[in-house]
Amino acid sequence: MYRYTENDQKIIEERVAQFRGQTERFLAGELANEEFLPLRLQNGLYIQRLAPMLRIAVPYGLLNSTQFRKLAHIARHYDKGYCHFTTRQNIQFNWPQLEEVPDILAELAQVQMHAVQTSGNCIRNITSDQYAGVAEDEIEDPRPWCEILRQWSTFHPEFAYLPRKFKIAVSGSESDRAAILVHDIGLQLVRNDAGELGFKVLVGGGLGRTPVIGSEIRAFLPWQHILGYLEAIVRVYNRYGNRENKYKARIKILVRAWTPAVFAEKVEEEWAHIKDGPCTLIQEEVDRVKQFFTSPAYETLDDAAAEQALSAQAADNKAFAKWLERNTLKHRIPGYSIVNLSLKPTGIAPGDVTDSQLETIAGLADRYSFGEIRATHNQNLVLADVKKSELFELWQQAKVAGFATPNIGTLTDLICCPGGDFCSLANAKSIPIAEAIQRRFDDMDYVYDLGDLSLNISGCMNACGHHHVGNIGILGVDKKGEEFYQVQLGGSSENDASLGNVLGPSFGQEDIPDIIGKILDVYVQNRQGDELFLDTYRRIGLDPFKESVYAKNH
Repeated sequence: MYRYTENDQKIIEERVAQFRGQTERFLAGELANEEFLPLRLQNGLYIQRLAPMLRIAVPYGLLNSTQFRKLAHIARHYDKGYCHFTTRQNIQFNWPQLEEVPDILAELAQVQMHAVQTSGNCIRNITSDQYAGVAEDEIEDPRPWCEILRQWSTFHPEFAYLPRKFKIAVSGSESDRAAILVHDIGLQLVRNDAGELGFKVLVGGGLGRTPVIGSEIRAFLPWQHILGYLEAIVRVYNRYGNRENKYKARIKILVRAWTPAVFAEKVEEEWAHIKDGPCTLIQEEVDRVKQFFTSPAYETLDDAAAEQALSAQAADNKAFAKWLERNTLKHRIPGYSIVNLSLKPTGIAPGDVTDSQLETIAGLADRYSFGEIRATHNQNLVLADVKKSELFELWQQAKVAGFATPNIGTLTDLICCPGGDFCSLANAKSIPIAEAIQRRFDDMDYVYDLGDLSLNISGCMNACGHHHVGNIGILGVDKKGEEFYQVQLGGSSENDASLGNVLGPSFGQEDIPDIIGKILDVYVQNRQGDELFLDTYRRIGLDPFKESVYAKNH
């Protein structure tokens, strides 16, 4: 992973000192709230329903064990003993004291972490595939490119005050695990017919109040021009984006109003002024960044022997067999596996991890995966480089620590924002809905029979829980001060990205588990062979689900 240079470290430490002074002036009454607001936001500090919330940047989801131990220390000494992993691979602390936030940022700086640009109308954390560098279907490792984009976008003077927040995601594999179609800019690493590396460029995606699937404006952009072309995109947005109405300020609104073709023309016109200029990448610069992302010290292992041993262990232990099936993936290096640590045990808010668990994960990473951990878009964690011969031992330890729930990709591996329990923007609580669904569908044989199925929950239209792109999406809504929940079906954030369709009128909190049960019954009754939920929905449409759910006396 990338390591700070002396200049990087100095910049972050100076930023901490600057924010410490700003915070002290605010607390002393020398800065008005409206003056402090943009300053705290660009340092990741929100004021939530009950307390401040501090969002920590995790560039492209990559962390090391030293950073995990520091997060544990912060959770224990400055918060209530836990932190929360978000759908954008970041970390949130929900209970810091305002006067202690500069101290937290100073602690983070000691391990090369920060909260810069995790909020505000700027380019946010660059996200990517949690399996980058180890996935079998990878075209090119996206992490060096994410780091180049991070260095370009951080503190960019022209883009510090955009019309609205701006999010970029990069995928380097055939399968899109970075949700690039629902970001302001989505980048897909590709090779042309001559084998040259470049990017497919998508713009105008996003969820929230107006969900939109992104549009392709360039099928192939040579890698040398990626920074200049992105600069042209953001310049066009910065100039023409709506600054009068925040609900119409995102780039997706501009792209939709102009049409993707017209937007692409504007970008090309802007790019013509800066093409081949200082933003043009050279091989030496790419190589400089790539040196931070070399492969760890893999051993030459007997993959066949490891597989034979795993088969024997799985035959003797059904629970281990299910964990292998759901929570591990094939690695590009023989003898190794990718391991997903589930943060979705029933009764725990999805994505929450305690201070002691953070320390346990750090130990597991040191022991089994070269000291590295990745955060996922689904609010889980990944140990990307585990020897197959050590999977059984790792599983036993993960099970004791609460990270071995064998549910990755299933109904109970649901995404859930903090909702009304924490967020001042939420219309309804999300966490109790998630727990009620997990408790209702506790028969894992039934859950496994359903196959891969995504269920996403958001407490408001801001869609932090990505409900629009869940196969089943749940949105909290307010009706005259009471909490209700709207259900959507048919969403996806993968290569075949689609937005869910609203099932009909909303439901009370106590009704949701039964409603989900009826929806699943329709799926089971109508699926053909091993057809997944999304495939069945796309084949039969919304009406059979609606008829079942809203039928009188059903």
